[in-house]
Amino acid sequence: MRHGKPVIFATVGMLFGAAAVLVVSHLAAPAPQHLSSQRKKSSITADAQVPIVAGPRSFSMASPPPSSGSDTITSKATHPSPATPRIHTVKIEQGDTLMGALISAGVERQDAHSAIEALRSVYDPRSLRVGDEITVTFDEPENQHQLFQGFSLEPSPAFKVQSSRSDDGSFSSSSIKTPLNDEMVRIEGDIGTSLFAAAGEAGVPVDIIQNLINIFSYDVDFQRDIQKGDRFALLIRRKVTPRGEPVGDAVLLYAAMTLSGRTTALWRHESKDGRIDYFNSKGESVRKALLRTPINGARLTSGFGTRVHPVLGYSRMHKGVDFAAPRGTPIYAAGDGVIEIAGFKGSYGNYVRLRHNNEYATAYAHMSAIGKGIATGKRVRQGEVIGYVGTTGRSTGPHLHYEIIKKGKQVNPLGVKFPTGNVLAGAELRRFQGQRATMEKVYADLPVGMNRKLARAH
Repeated sequence: MRHGKPVIFATVGMLFGAAAVLVVSHLAAPAPQHLSSQRKKSSITADAQVPIVAGPRSFSMASPPPSSGSDTITSKATHPSPATPRIHTVKIEQGDTLMGALISAGVERQDAHSAIEALRSVYDPRSLRVGDEITVTFDEPENQHQLFQGFSLEPSPAFKVQSSRSDDGSFSSSSIKTPLNDEMVRIEGDIGTSLFAAAGEAGVPVDIIQNLINIFSYDVDFQRDIQKGDRFALLIRRKVTPRGEPVGDAVLLYAAMTLSGRTTALWRHESKDGRIDYFNSKGESVRKALLRTPINGARLTSGFGTRVHPVLGYSRMHKGVDFAAPRGTPIYAAGDGVIEIAGFKGSYGNYVRLRHNNEYATAYAHMSAIGKGIATGKRVRQGEVIGYVGTTGRSTGPHLHYEIIKKGKQVNPLGVKFPTGNVLAGAELRRFQGQRATMEKVYADLPVGMNRKLARAH
């Protein structure tokens, strides 16, 4: 009996050891298949509650643990949250189509076709441009199969279109137009060697710079009159989204240029019949009957008068002026008129002559090509493209030979005094003066480079 107590302890020890082995083995054993499946599902559902497995029983983390005296555990069933949308963005490149863009994002052809057809009621897919971004949305259900839900794109910052899958699987389209505000911008700057460069550095849009050059070109020779230290001042109106993104083309309301200390100011005015022009403070239109230089950015290479001909090598009368410019540079009609001649004309090469009135005509020579639709008898407007710079006929390089013909005789285009265009009078002049006063006040109240948002436009 002396050794009975150790024997009892040994026996109890063996029983505890065996029990421990059984517990460890049971915990290490793989969970039953249905529980393993539950665990796998929980890992792909963002908001599902992950079960904790303890032997053959489990309970949710969101439920209280089972009581120590119960062998039956009940757990509240949980439902997976809606599938998280997956979004792809496709940027349109040269040669891309909307169908191709959707398929490249993983959309099945039939779905892509149906979505595009639905979109046609609000947007023409052929209007797609390089750089546009297509946002494609998928839902990812439990079986991991991507379900295409639709796509959207913004043809402009103020316009968004989308095609969306309905509950019955069909597609419907919608569009959203963002309300726009009018915004005034005041810009000023010093001119170095080029108005175009100085205005660009100041943030002036290219189309506004071009308009600025056009309206001053009747009185300013941009090759010879511009000097370092000259200045420009502008008031521009543009449309912007609520986020401040510009939409569409800006409008030049007021422009002033100070050249050699002398300031010339012009204001935009739209008449009751819809004609838009720029006028000085007296209501006189800036436009003259004819343009002195019917080409932009060209360099005067030969003036009017007697000269040594560069091809023939002897002195002869040069009955026009020559402007050197790159081949293909557009040539504009110097004024409203009717085409008298359009075709090849000996040493002049490709040649166009315009009859403007009973007194004036203009001629354009050595063109690489005559403008599309330009033919004898056609009426054209001032500024319309009639041809392109070239070197056809008797010529040593790309240039425009330009003539002004007064009463049948060539005159110096740089010396002729052109008649003034439209002059406002009566009620129209009073309306212009009222608008001018408003623009001057807006301009004066705006700090340079600052914007002012006006009432919502549309």
